[in-house]
Amino acid sequence: MREIVLDTETTGFDPEQGDRIVEIGAVELLNHMPTGETYHVYINPERSMPNEAFEVHGLGDEFLADKPVFKDIAQGFLDFVRDDKLVIHNASFDMKFLNAELGWLNLRQLPFDQAVDTLLIARKRFPGSPASLDALCRRFGIDNSSRTLHGALLDSEILAEVYLELIGGRQPDFALSTRQTRDTSVEVEDWRPKPRPTPLPSRLTEEEAAAHSEFIGKMGDSALWKTYQA
Repeated sequence: MREIVLDTETTGFDPEQGDRIVEIGAVELLNHMPTGETYHVYINPERSMPNEAFEVHGLGDEFLADKPVFKDIAQGFLDFVRDDKLVIHNASFDMKFLNAELGWLNLRQLPFDQAVDTLLIARKRFPGSPASLDALCRRFGIDNSSRTLHGALLDSEILAEVYLELIGGRQPDFALSTRQTRDTSVEVEDWRPKPRPTPLPSRLTEEEAAAHSEFIGKMGDSALWKTYQA
């Protein structure tokens, strides 16, 4: 199962008011394990950056001036995410912006049910508790010390760890029989220990084994121990 943990940075809160995406970061998971494959791009929003947004992510007009516009990266983005699940913290925000940008280009929209919202998962698991990404990092002991400003790729990497904790603790299934690498034709050998080729000898002496058999014999034919002894 392939999932994409995703985050965006924007110029504000509402694409209908002219706000645009300025950064997309994404991390690929395969069977709940990071593959090392990522997607990251800065985007020229074709407008000035409000100071309030700059204080959140630090992406200013000068830095973004030579970056590609959304229409230049849109198809590459769609090719990366495909129709796989998108794991997003506060998914309604990011999906709103992504679909606005795609819609302006008459490109395929991302169905909302393609998204898994970790904010909703956290609120359901810990009702009444803070559910921000930073709060969840503190809860699960995840190091987010490098998160001095919001950054889409860094936040995606942190969210991937948080997501795995939310769904069961970093090893929800581990694909126990075989674990596939990114090359799905290659199988990694089962990590679990194999049975001993020669069983260890019994640590009971002959006298102890005889005494045990005699004791069970006194318990009658219906004794449960007789089942195991057979």
